[in-house]
Amino acid sequence: MAADKEIDRLDREILRLISADASLSLAEIAAEVGLTPTPCWKRIRRMEETGIILRRVAVIDPAKIGLPVSVFVEVETADHSGEWLQQFGNVVGSMPEIIDAWRMSGDVDYLLHVVVPDIAAYDDFYRRLISQVKLRNVSSRFSMERLKAAPLPV
Repeated sequence: MAADKEIDRLDREILRLISADASLSLAEIAAEVGLTPTPCWKRIRRMEETGIILRRVAVIDPAKIGLPVSVFVEVETADHSGEWLQQFGNVVGSMPEIIDAWRMSGDVDYLLHVVVPDIAAYDDFYRRLISQVKLRNVSSRFSMERLKAAPLPV
């Protein structure tokens, strides 16, 4: 069943609230959506069990913890085999600098979001990446400024 059919207006309101602030208490969420805590908790639990809510996290300012450089890395490969994909997935999973990874359509196969303290650290990351998996092309774009960071529009 599609996610749209699994959730109703109250579920969407709950999702909007916790995606903006995961530290809200159950009582605060319930009051905001007009439910008592028990049915609100049951809705949240159901959305966790069905995978709508993947996890609850704190959003951290990378610059304030020594990771001010964001790099968007476009990766192209000549190999699309299952074996290569498994190896690439393992490499991506093992590199903590990669905070997001996407398989793309078009001329770029993968897009990685990498955070590092400085250019030298990115160079170290880049050298480790290309030494661990065969790639056709790697292109890096350094972010100058983050203009928006928002929760999903539920």
